[in-house]
Amino acid sequence: MTQQLQKKLRQPIVVVLGHVDHGKTTLLDKIRGTAVVKKEPGEMTQEVGASFVPTSVIEKLAEPLKKIFPIKLEIPGLLFIDTPGHELFSNLRKRGGSVADIAILVVDITEGFQKQTIESIEILKNRKVPFLVAANKIDKIPGWRVQNTYSFLESFSKQREDVKNYLDGLVYNLVSQLAEQGFSSERFDRIKDFTKTVAIVPVSGKTGEGIAELLALLAGLTQNYMKNKLKFAEGPAKGVILEVKEIQGLGHTIDVIIYEGVLKKNDIIALGGINGPIITKVRSILVPKPLQDIKVVKTDLTAIDEVYAAAGVKIYAPDLENALAGSPLFAVDDESKIEEFKKIIQEEISSVRYYNASVAGVVVKADSLGSLEAIITALQQKKIPIRLADIGPISKRDITEAELTSQEAKEYGLIAAFRVKPLPGIEIPTKIKLIYGEIIYQLIDDIEKYIIDVKESEKRRTLDSLVLPGKFRILPGYVFRRSDPVIVGVEVLGGIIKPKSPLIKKDGRKVGEIQQIQDNKKTVEKATKGMEVAVSIKGNVMVGRQIEEGDVLYTDVPKEDLEILLTKYKDIITDDMKEVIKEIINIKKSSDPTYGLGITL
Repeated sequence: MTQQLQKKLRQPIVVVLGHVDHGKTTLLDKIRGTAVVKKEPGEMTQEVGASFVPTSVIEKLAEPLKKIFPIKLEIPGLLFIDTPGHELFSNLRKRGGSVADIAILVVDITEGFQKQTIESIEILKNRKVPFLVAANKIDKIPGWRVQNTYSFLESFSKQREDVKNYLDGLVYNLVSQLAEQGFSSERFDRIKDFTKTVAIVPVSGKTGEGIAELLALLAGLTQNYMKNKLKFAEGPAKGVILEVKEIQGLGHTIDVIIYEGVLKKNDIIALGGINGPIITKVRSILVPKPLQDIKVVKTDLTAIDEVYAAAGVKIYAPDLENALAGSPLFAVDDESKIEEFKKIIQEEISSVRYYNASVAGVVVKADSLGSLEAIITALQQKKIPIRLADIGPISKRDITEAELTSQEAKEYGLIAAFRVKPLPGIEIPTKIKLIYGEIIYQLIDDIEKYIIDVKESEKRRTLDSLVLPGKFRILPGYVFRRSDPVIVGVEVLGGIIKPKSPLIKKDGRKVGEIQQIQDNKKTVEKATKGMEVAVSIKGNVMVGRQIEEGDVLYTDVPKEDLEILLTKYKDIITDDMKEVIKEIINIKKSSDPTYGLGITL
């Protein structure tokens, strides 16, 4: 390798994140399309899973902006990861952070931050990836007149004053939302120190306005502040697996982003597999044929002998059927280092995979290491317990673990599947909930909703079966039937009374059970403090004998029911119910000295 090559800077790796429908794909397509139109013949290198925008294209677009961006570019260009969204970004993982050098956070300027916007920022924070904001869809601003330019500033200068003011208001809404996330930000042309302030670039992925500033800023910022990181590293390649694909006539292949060093045909490579590290030899390094779009042409590939970082390539090699998306990949230049690489890979995978048999928690299965890590992080933030988290299709073991959880905590007896299906012949039992998802935040939302629904349902079922503490007075003059079943008008003095609740007097004597409650001649499920209702009481009881007008009766709460209420459902205990509980404990203690022992209100 020449001295000159060693001094070169590699192209920065750029990812695009943001909320669904905020225009990530449109913006990426516009950048890609602009690069194809503006490039010189033979200048465009072809990538797998990524698109390269050469420096010459950036300089042409930024020509009108020389006064604002006087920087002379030394980087070869920018390498954009083709698939937007943090599901795939989560696979760009490496020790201590991310393979991505910088990110574009796409926000619809007319809508502002949404759920996935905040989720994207959290992931960028965790991975320590710097970012700038593309405030997209400026063409949707009321009164905006589209200009035939790639420059936002040029277009902005030709807008009416009221439109300019409206756009500024939307930008400052984003400034405020970024401040809530802990970031100082400003419109890019008003920033003095880019190390302390997040740049907001108004753009239109549809018209291309603002693309010039966006690309110039990405190039300038990465070159200015990441020179050490971008220095070309001589030596064997380091990469990360984006996706594992089976190609007809070729077999299993891996799409890889090489972020450091050189990969050559016949290199030995070490990578992660579902069942442990895989050691194999590169048979082919494949890239699309010139002027082909890898998103359209999947099989029309050409083989090359070597590739330099940073680059996106497809690798064909034996034994890739169990390769793990999101896993690191290392070219091995010395076979004595194989065990060392195996250990690094194993540690990397083990740090994400998770199993704890003592936890009654959810089972998570995902298609890649990065996705699994992102889901685990999201579940932990929501304080949802995890029993097992792993990669690959749903197996019998996963069902067994979910069943064991279900026995302890029904609400967590579920399998969350991110882009994976059950193995052939595996059927999910009806008592286990399978929640499938293609988008991480939606999957987490669905898990959370199911857990809440089951908890509420269980709570209702348990509460329905409990005798709750209640106290009422038989109203004088409101005896509608004296003999069994007695029907009387009552005033509820505290707690809750409901049908099937046994009753006792102040002296502890049993006096039947509530059969029905009516309020204004309508049957009700319960009555609470202050309500005046009609109550029918059955069970060897008569007014004038066992009970009298004006008597105060209590529900006869079994000791077990009181303990369940106080341990599981403290949130429903009102102040008036507390007083009733104290009175019931005093009444019951005369016949059972252990009743209410250890209970604190």
